[in-house]
Amino acid sequence: MFGLLQRTPLRVFYNAFRGLSANVWLLALVTFINRSGTMVIPFMTVYLTVDRQFTLQQAGWVMGAFGLGSLLGAWIGGKLTDTIGFYKVQFWSLFLSGFVFIALMFLKSLVALAIGVFVLSSIADAFRPANFVAVAAYSKPQNLTRSISLVRMAINLGWSVGPAIGGFLAAHIGYSFLFLADGLTCIIAALVMRVFLPPRKASHQSSEADPEDAVHTLPHRDMPFLIFLVMMILVAICFMQFIHTLPVYFKTQLGMHEDRIGLLLALNGLAIGLAEVTLVYVLEGRYHKLWLMSIGSIIIGLAYFVLNLHPSWAGLAVVCMVLLTIGEMLNFPFANSYAMGRATGKTRGRYMAYYTMGFGITTILAPMVGLQIADHWGFRTLWNVIGAIAVVATVGTLWVGTMGGPGGFQSADKALANAPQTGS
Repeated sequence: MFGLLQRTPLRVFYNAFRGLSANVWLLALVTFINRSGTMVIPFMTVYLTVDRQFTLQQAGWVMGAFGLGSLLGAWIGGKLTDTIGFYKVQFWSLFLSGFVFIALMFLKSLVALAIGVFVLSSIADAFRPANFVAVAAYSKPQNLTRSISLVRMAINLGWSVGPAIGGFLAAHIGYSFLFLADGLTCIIAALVMRVFLPPRKASHQSSEADPEDAVHTLPHRDMPFLIFLVMMILVAICFMQFIHTLPVYFKTQLGMHEDRIGLLLALNGLAIGLAEVTLVYVLEGRYHKLWLMSIGSIIIGLAYFVLNLHPSWAGLAVVCMVLLTIGEMLNFPFANSYAMGRATGKTRGRYMAYYTMGFGITTILAPMVGLQIADHWGFRTLWNVIGAIAVVATVGTLWVGTMGGPGGFQSADKALANAPQTGS
């Protein structure tokens, strides 16, 4: 009986986070506060098309500006982290983005909103590379992967709170309060970090031995990694419709109210926050990362295909979200682990910079592709196209595994096989 209890998900969940430093928990708290205010972006396309009466194409340009700013912010954040340190970058990114969120509520024209969201994402997404470095700086070397997963859990639990509150505010009070609430949580997170989390310099030394799958070259010369990165961009374009087009589809095509949309989006973050750590703990080391990523990709594509089975039935929205959540848990954590496993201690920063920039490109392409197709050819065509892209990404990911060398299907793939879990 005791042996059975030792293998329960609750026990596995407990063991996964035992021994993490207090500062890592504080960093996770700051991240949770920040992410619990995620209200504007999930409802931005609904706000633009319903409240501001812009077309889907116009909304796509605004969200494309957000993606362009995100790409710039990630690059600037990485540069500043190396120059002034991760602590200052995180603080000022949170603090200043809070005021920009509040300022957005006063912008009304299409051009002003596009410029505003560009400035916002340029500042807000400078936080991301600095946060990667911060996790490594505050964690013990042997706990690095678990520390990353704790912060990822905080992100997803925060995501489970933000859209739910945002949907309620949008439905019953007004969209302006989304900008105010999102901005205030950013400022509060910055102040909590400044008061409770002590500054610390990052070490430029590798925190752990080079993984067996590490490639002793630079990322732009690592062809399997570059192909993998392209496949990840394709998968992310599919998944990010979850933020940019699904809320509009739920509202305009299925007639769902904003508060219900918010709760549905929140369930994704809650499920991932509670289940992903255990799932990764069970699967990692038993199956190849690229196989798991491929399964996740095809499930993400299937999530959109099912919406065309009965376009007027709101119940398919739940099915879609369940499939998206499963696909995300199978794909993204292992993609992050694969990217880190390609790098040595001396090249990890550059590999993760490429990885982060890849997602920055996605934030540009995803809304433009999704909203443009929906506006010109309808949502039914969009879901078919997104599903087809997911199939291409699945095949491409499997192809990477057949290319041979470190990280391929023929390798032992022991880079992080004994770790309890991984994060993204």
